[in-house]
Amino acid sequence: MPTDRVLIVDDEKNIRSTLTICLEGLGCEVVGAPSAEAALALARAGRFDIVFLDLRLGEDSGLDLIPSLLASNPDATILVVTAYATIDTAVEAVRRGARDYVPKPFTPAQIRVLVERHREQRALRGRVLDLEGRLQHAEPEALLETEAPAMRQALDRLTRVAVADAIVLLRGESGTGKSVLARALHAASPRAARPFVIVSCPTLPEDLLTSELFGHVRGAFTGAVDDRAGRVEAAQGGTLFLDEIAELQPALQAKLLRFVQDREFERVGDSRTRTADVRLVAATHRDLEAEVAAGRFREDLFYRLSVVEIVVPPLRERGEDILPMARRFAAFFAAGLRRAVPLLSPAAEEVLAQYPWPGNVRELRHAMEHAVLLWPAPTIEPEAFPERVSGRRRTDTRVGDEVSLDLLEREHILKVLSRAPKLEDAARILGIDVSTLWRKRKKYGV
Repeated sequence: MPTDRVLIVDDEKNIRSTLTICLEGLGCEVVGAPSAEAALALARAGRFDIVFLDLRLGEDSGLDLIPSLLASNPDATILVVTAYATIDTAVEAVRRGARDYVPKPFTPAQIRVLVERHREQRALRGRVLDLEGRLQHAEPEALLETEAPAMRQALDRLTRVAVADAIVLLRGESGTGKSVLARALHAASPRAARPFVIVSCPTLPEDLLTSELFGHVRGAFTGAVDDRAGRVEAAQGGTLFLDEIAELQPALQAKLLRFVQDREFERVGDSRTRTADVRLVAATHRDLEAEVAAGRFREDLFYRLSVVEIVVPPLRERGEDILPMARRFAAFFAAGLRRAVPLLSPAAEEVLAQYPWPGNVRELRHAMEHAVLLWPAPTIEPEAFPERVSGRRRTDTRVGDEVSLDLLEREHILKVLSRAPKLEDAARILGIDVSTLWRKRKKYGV
């Protein structure tokens, strides 16, 4: 796991030495700077997680140094060290970007508390980024459970490579769950406590994607009103997942190649070279060898990205997993709706097992979500699925059809509600009170 890199800015050698001993005992990598000039040079040359900053640096003020340090290391935690702590200086330090302060003389216990607090805040930021990704790509955790040999092989390969920092390329058709595997790879790695950051390559034009990936400085383009760190910097210490990597345009492929090789980059509109410590995971549904042969994808970038390849099999090659996965999806969506988990009828199971699933796991997920949301009965029938899955055109249900009473009641309530001007009128027509009608509407998702 990456260690915290700490910069100590203090003109007193004894303070730098004492802090270094404390911090190295906490597993930190420590660099000292005796002056503002030395501190700025170090901050521009490398990445620091924490900066211990003395407020008085000879003729210079540590307060004036805070904005410049943050410009070079926007995610750094600035901790002010001073023998002249007052409410006014503490407030001003925080206003300029510091997170906390420690008075001189300090104890090892005080330093430990500050470092642990920084680590907790960093872990919280990582969890927030991870939660954002989960909200965008919500999947039940059990999705990775499998009985299919091809998927077991992919998961075994993933488990073995997770402990290393090697670049991983996930290959497979759209909808097979490559993003889920990327997240699982991160969770099983030593970087799990750091951020997992997703960049979806097809979603933005090249110029905006470059800014999204590497960041920009104020005035770099119209609308760039402030300096902004990119996804690479947001993933510091963690994992950067580049989804659909084959969609990158040639100019951005060249910039990415340099980052892959040297972990160096520049923000858009900035000449200063920055570095980032991230683990790269890429994914694509395209045949990259064919893209290279056609001149649409750089050959050198392809070889850099394909250090370890994991092929995710399509759902049609995971026949053993279709019904268990469908039941897990049903439970997942029912829990979200606070409903009892519906069962699958034998006919529904047969439809699911026989359908070829060209959209893979994503299509199965959507089909089960459709069924759980709209089917009124406790047992899902083939008609609950989208027509392309069930192969059956849905028609109006009639009395005497081979359907459940729940389905008849739901359709009848829907038709009465569509004609009645008020809820009370609909209840009167149905011969029930309004509270009963309200409960039935909730039951049937009307």
